[in-house]
Amino acid sequence: MTDLDVTVDVDTVAVNTIRTLVIDAVAQAKSGHPGAAIAMAPVGYTLWNHALRYDTADPTWINRDRFVLSAGHASMLLYALLHLAGVRRTDRDGLAVQLDDIRRFRQLGSPCAGHPEHGLTDGVECTTGPLGTGVATSVGMAMAGKWQAAHFNRPGFDIFDYRVYALAGDGDMMEGIAQEAASLAGHLKLDNLCWIYDSNAITIEGETSLSFTEDVAARFRSYGWTVTSVPDANDIAALRRAFDHFHEHSGSPMLIVVSSIIGYGAPTKQGTAAAHSEPLGGEEARAAKRFYRWPDDSDFLVPEIAYEQFRLGVAARGHRQRAHWDTLLLSYQATHPELARELTDMLARTPSEGWDSNLPTFVPGDGPLAGRSANHLVLNEVAAAVPWLIGGAADLAPSTKTALDGVRGHFGPADYNGRNLHFGVREAAAAAAANGLALCGLRPFQAGFLVFSDFQRGPLRLGALMRQPVIHIYTHDSIGMGEDGPTHQPIEQLASLRAIPDLIDLRPADANEVREAWRVIMSVVDRPVALVLSKQDLPVLDRSRFAPACGLARGAYVLADPPGGGRPDVLIIGTGSEVALALDARNILAGKGIGTRVVSMPSWALFDEQGQDYRDSVLPPDLILRIAVEAASGFGWERHVGPSGRIIAMRSFGASGPGHDVRSHYGFTAEEIVSAASELVGRTRHHG
Repeated sequence: MTDLDVTVDVDTVAVNTIRTLVIDAVAQAKSGHPGAAIAMAPVGYTLWNHALRYDTADPTWINRDRFVLSAGHASMLLYALLHLAGVRRTDRDGLAVQLDDIRRFRQLGSPCAGHPEHGLTDGVECTTGPLGTGVATSVGMAMAGKWQAAHFNRPGFDIFDYRVYALAGDGDMMEGIAQEAASLAGHLKLDNLCWIYDSNAITIEGETSLSFTEDVAARFRSYGWTVTSVPDANDIAALRRAFDHFHEHSGSPMLIVVSSIIGYGAPTKQGTAAAHSEPLGGEEARAAKRFYRWPDDSDFLVPEIAYEQFRLGVAARGHRQRAHWDTLLLSYQATHPELARELTDMLARTPSEGWDSNLPTFVPGDGPLAGRSANHLVLNEVAAAVPWLIGGAADLAPSTKTALDGVRGHFGPADYNGRNLHFGVREAAAAAAANGLALCGLRPFQAGFLVFSDFQRGPLRLGALMRQPVIHIYTHDSIGMGEDGPTHQPIEQLASLRAIPDLIDLRPADANEVREAWRVIMSVVDRPVALVLSKQDLPVLDRSRFAPACGLARGAYVLADPPGGGRPDVLIIGTGSEVALALDARNILAGKGIGTRVVSMPSWALFDEQGQDYRDSVLPPDLILRIAVEAASGFGWERHVGPSGRIIAMRSFGASGPGHDVRSHYGFTAEEIVSAASELVGRTRHHG
């Protein structure tokens, strides 16, 4: 066949355009997952052209509906939709996804990456690929929509009323993070959230019956979701009815179970694991195109009628909806100027001038004070000044001390304007939801014990990859938490967080460093931050004797040099609770005639960003006798202490016992630091 069959109805032409673009892109790349994208083409087409509110000229419009492709291996479905809908670039003229980009699918430099990447491709709402994480993030997006509507909307002014859709597969439904998130969404009655479940009974290993036989619909009903089904993914009329049902219903999130045959139309592979993950061969591709009544000798063919369908559908509808919203916003700005200013600040991620004027300043008489307690005082002042800062803990707010005391209520069906979020014992979903909240413009925090950051590794990594300014507050940061023992005492977690690119680590040494940490946090708009805090009390350092805490902003700073002046003999680097030990050791060493520089290094990431001159001024290259002390794994500290230095750190898991006893048992004492410093200096003087 060399010509397009003009007798085929226009919906089918548009769907088959998506399918053949998928086939051609995956074949040209010799890599990819065509099956789900081919099978779900009618779903994507119907959602975008019938249901989605979306301004194709501006994919950042704040009241757009969000579409998250959680089944990220089906990325070509999304790229085809973005191209056919004519979604524009935000930074310059042109399409977000051009046909030539699709021709370069999965190639270096193409916006059509193997899995969708937010920030790389305009119109991609969320970086997906690790299964379950996309749908979990969509729950945060829906939470954001509910909060923004409750906070900003006024009678006659529905500034926020967007919906969130997520397309998931069997793999998503198996992942624990998705189950956590679905349970949370049902509890919160997020009726602006719709998950579309591609039920095709195939995974990479074969039929799902090998490992997955549960009744998904029954599970979601037990979560409190409304569940409806479309028995045939190719039934566009049934898909429209399902989306209309979602628009009309209220009181719960909705799951639409769509039954499909993976790789539908690929004659030798449909309904098989091979269709999930392998390109179609040449003859298979031609046979599939003949099945679609498509020219079998075509490559990347896009009939004008397909473009026209999207222009008359999502593009025209979105243009009308956006024009109406723009008019509404102008009237809103005149009628509710204060809320409009808040909205502007939120979208710019910039607090109003003077937001930090009431942050507390601490003096030694205020201590000793645990990091988590100091943070509670500072956090609540920040929240009072920044109305769009919201957050909560994974059932640990009393322990992490992250409750917002002076602001309105608890987020939930009774009050979606509440700013205290309750994630329940769902650490993974908490981090993913926080990513979703940030993607929709809010400034979220989520809190828990540092050791439980292990549950959050996937969403932590994706949040950094998307460069979203989520605030991760971790308390109980060392073996100093004591009696709960090694299962709850973090060892390797700090090193693990520091290993994540584009994530800022902050482990403040005292209450004033906590205050300065928040000044850094609120200035960061393009990266997540991990704020790591002690459970145990720490002294408030006397800043009249030591350097000001604002040095935290540069990652590390000279806290103190030898008491009598002069060149130091040894340099001690500490973080968090170990900085006070370093200062105690400095005093003892002075009595032994050993001059000591103490450096507080709350952030490796921020210190690495400083110029070489500044870094050398803090850690002079010729001062090679160095000791690093941190009650965690010593992994990586070699970069700062060098071959002549010593690392006082954990080389095992912890133990159960009172915190002070445990810390002493593992050598986190001023005396241990003094011994190490004396040995280094003595050895050098002897050889000298």
